[in-house]
Amino acid sequence: MVRQVWLLVLGVRVVNLALFDLDNTLLNGDSDFEWSQFLIEQGVLDRELFEAKNLAFYEQYKAGTLNIGEFLDFQLKPLSRHARKLLDEWHEEFMRRKVRPMMGEKARDLVARHQLAGDVCVIVTATNSFVTAPIARAFGVAHLIATEPEENDGEFTGNVAGVPSFREGKVVRLENWLSGRGWNWGSFDETWFYSDSLNDLPLLSKVRHPVAVDPDATLRAHAEKHGWPVISLR
Repeated sequence: MVRQVWLLVLGVRVVNLALFDLDNTLLNGDSDFEWSQFLIEQGVLDRELFEAKNLAFYEQYKAGTLNIGEFLDFQLKPLSRHARKLLDEWHEEFMRRKVRPMMGEKARDLVARHQLAGDVCVIVTATNSFVTAPIARAFGVAHLIATEPEENDGEFTGNVAGVPSFREGKVVRLENWLSGRGWNWGSFDETWFYSDSLNDLPLLSKVRHPVAVDPDATLRAHAEKHGWPVISLR
């Protein structure tokens, strides 16, 4: 706080960092899970083959036992089977039918408060950037760190590019992102991360203000033990 006051006296703008998980945090639901369900409902994916698997992966994620490699193979392979133009058309319908109803006012207000304060706002999500980039734009958040699907000439290959943005991978990806902008953790006086999931404990433990949002039981217990705020955006 003393450093902030002196910087303000010297006319130096203080910049803080606000990080947001997306699924079941800003969104009242899981965009990864709903994208697969949407493709099943569209008849793009076979219900008998994919629905049970989609549910199983979602339960594993919530339990903290998800094998990210197996999940990404399941999630990204369908992208490689269809032209990007068609995928983009489907995504517009997905946003209208599935995503926008999950975007609540409390979540929008939280993001807006940090933006009005001049904080650097970043959505950090395990869900792939094809699914999440339009959602980040809908929240008005310019910066997105997500799992990156590999592309070849603008079309998806079905593979993942680089480190998945999951668990410790979120920390790696974020620190690489900061470094690319000439920043590090010490560049910010205040740092926040808002998340619902035990899977985000590695990144929650890195920020000055970890906030549990409608948390799962494991994260709630951890937050209460360590005196972290617990809030609801529902």
